[in-house]
Amino acid sequence: MNFVDLYVAGRYLRSKRKLRFINVIGYISIVGITIGVAALLIALSVFNGFSGVVTSVLLGFDPHLRIEKKGNLSVEEFNAIENILKSNPEVKAYSTFVTGKALLNTKSFNKVVFLRGIDENKIASVSGLKSKIVLGTLDFSDIDGVQGIVIGLNLADQLSAVIGDELIVYSANSVKSAFSGVGLTLGTKFRVTGIYQSNNKEYDANFAYISLPMAQQMFELNGKFNGVEVRLQDFHKAEKVKSEIGIHLAPPFSIYTWYDLHKSLYSVMKIERWSAYILLTLIILVASFNLLGSMTMGVIEKQRDISILKAMGMNRKNLTRIFMFEGLLIGMIGTILGVIIGLIVLYLQVQYQIFPLDTTIYIIPAIPVEIHFFDFIAISVASLGLSCLASYYPAKRAALLLPIEGIRWE
Repeated sequence: MNFVDLYVAGRYLRSKRKLRFINVIGYISIVGITIGVAALLIALSVFNGFSGVVTSVLLGFDPHLRIEKKGNLSVEEFNAIENILKSNPEVKAYSTFVTGKALLNTKSFNKVVFLRGIDENKIASVSGLKSKIVLGTLDFSDIDGVQGIVIGLNLADQLSAVIGDELIVYSANSVKSAFSGVGLTLGTKFRVTGIYQSNNKEYDANFAYISLPMAQQMFELNGKFNGVEVRLQDFHKAEKVKSEIGIHLAPPFSIYTWYDLHKSLYSVMKIERWSAYILLTLIILVASFNLLGSMTMGVIEKQRDISILKAMGMNRKNLTRIFMFEGLLIGMIGTILGVIIGLIVLYLQVQYQIFPLDTTIYIIPAIPVEIHFFDFIAISVASLGLSCLASYYPAKRAALLLPIEGIRWE
């Protein structure tokens, strides 16, 4: 870097002149860049916050990995998978499961749900179900010939069911047999022993849990499982563990990470994030056009100075750098001010929740924010890059100016 060129650029930027139209456009450029950078930082931090909330809700209930096989798993296949999981130090816990659709019936209401059979002794270390129980307990014990069932809070509201109420559950297999004329539709009686709230309305309204042996019996999977759910030491390493396990489990086995299980949701969130980034970068782009205009007029105003500098021996390369540095300094001022304003707003949101949310609708009391270092890099690159591009044309015009043109009338 040529510090002489940088010094001259700084002197041009700090030069004391009367407030003219050129100056006003320059100030507008700085304000535009400041607003754009602050808006970008706040918007991306809000997207990060919502993404973090969604991930915490989903991972508080879902496994980090799920292993399935077309045609279900036998006991021997599960034993082989168990040996693979035990040999991986990243695996914290695992448990088998059985799942299928079923009809829940009360005296007044019916609801089709996903009925899942789980091992109540292992589920606490694999899923967040046990910690999400808000009424009753996670207990599938057989009392007087009636086993327990755990349902979501929204589902309990739809069925008007409370702890101790009895439900009749019809599995898809029994309903299919009835429609085919093979036999009568036989339901199984369950007693509501627990009600959970996962903060995910889809889960709370559509999932019910029973014991694993009972689910195997109802879905005619005696001695078989639909899959294995796995909890890791660190969910960020899910892809790495998936690759390591995948070496030993070729098709027809399938391995899904927590991201794969909700890929469509995360894809939409990623598209929204990039859309916001591109749209808000347009604010900086508009400010860059103002910078282009102010610097172009500044070059015209400084023709005499430029001619004198060239007459003194300054070459085109130095002049180009001077005006590029001037545009870069304007971009840096706007970027730094924008980052400071953005951080102040984010700090106020974290500490004082200046943008609250209705807790009767949302599961969080205020708009969440989460600052990522990468956002600073992306925003700074966009801001400074556009400032440099806007400075290039005026800088080249200044470099091509003939000395005689600037001092002809002096």
